[in-house]
Amino acid sequence: MAVEEPEVMAVEEPKGLDYIPEVILKKRKNRDELAFIRKKQLELGNFGKKKKKVADIKRPEDFVLEFRAKEVDLIRMKQRVKRPKSSPAPINSNLVFIIRIQGKNDMHPKTKKVLNSMQLRSTFTGVFAKATDGLFQKLLKVQPYVTYGYPSDKSVKDLIFKKGYTIIEGNPVPLTDNNIIEQALGEHGIFCIEDLVNEISRVGVHFREVMRFLGPLKLNKPEAGVLRGKKRVFSDGGDTGNREDKINDLIIKMN
Repeated sequence: MAVEEPEVMAVEEPKGLDYIPEVILKKRKNRDELAFIRKKQLELGNFGKKKKKVADIKRPEDFVLEFRAKEVDLIRMKQRVKRPKSSPAPINSNLVFIIRIQGKNDMHPKTKKVLNSMQLRSTFTGVFAKATDGLFQKLLKVQPYVTYGYPSDKSVKDLIFKKGYTIIEGNPVPLTDNNIIEQALGEHGIFCIEDLVNEISRVGVHFREVMRFLGPLKLNKPEAGVLRGKKRVFSDGGDTGNREDKINDLIIKMN
């Protein structure tokens, strides 16, 4: 019997790898890296948040400097309050307009608490207040961060007409409809924006109710050179403290 010889399988030659341009490889790499970053952001709950820059990350020495600045702020506040009272400037009006012009990380929590009590929670906000000894004592505590003075009737009108608003259901609402004013203050005889301006200007009987109705006025950041960033008082060439009737010049530049 003839023995059948086994068939010899043909061995295929190995195929060479397809050539992929370097540009495509780089795009793939960038795409994979982006997908990995997005995955991590979702896992950490940071998706959509702005990534911190290296300059924003605080070093240990930054915390030390910030702590020291807050302690110095508290010491200076106590020194200002304890100073013997000099002869007070004559009060030209019962109405004071206060603007917060400075203050961030260098403030002591007690300073921040006083500012918050006057609704001055952010820089370049302004509020009207009745001129009292208690108010000026508060202003003395936060003097490096505020400037104030006696607004004219025109300044009051311009501020309320342009920047005035109230809060309804958590949202700021401009005073463009007198019905809003009447519903909130009609029981006090204040029915329109002109009544509201008049009550503020003369510090009327219902001034407190009007202030509760109004939100703190958000002013414009002044142009470069208007405020020089100096914590010295205005009378000594700085930015802070009492400007008396010169506050009207600053209001024009920030309204």
